[in-house]
Amino acid sequence: QLQACGGGLVQAGGSLRLSCVASGGTFSMYNMGWFRRAPGKEREFVAAITWSGRSTYYADSVKGRFTISRDNAKNTVSLQMFSLKPEDTAAYYCAVQKGSFQSNYVRRMAYEYHYWGQGTEVTVSS
Repeated sequence: QLQACGGGLVQAGGSLRLSCVASGGTFSMYNMGWFRRAPGKEREFVAAITWSGRSTYYADSVKGRFTISRDNAKNTVSLQMFSLKPEDTAAYYCAVQKGSFQSNYVRRMAYEYHYWGQGTEVTVSS
């Protein structure tokens, strides 16, 4: 199971660090992704990282502001968010990319992920 945490209320321009912790299993050999769902909108891709941590990918809307990383020894994936904007307000979820055992190919569509954890809410005030 995955559990995301670290969300909260922050002013525009502020920063937050989200963490995704795996329990009851290990996902260290799988690609991991962060997605978000804003009120009234579809879930959208935010960032992903390969199982080795060597490659990272970002949505254009967060590129240069967010950084995804992982610590396989601790079974965690993090999303450091800087320069937050009101449009970043959403529930953030982490998930495991299907069939990505030791894969260097990252997918960006939500249906290509599973083991969705409970989300963590991020609210950015203007």
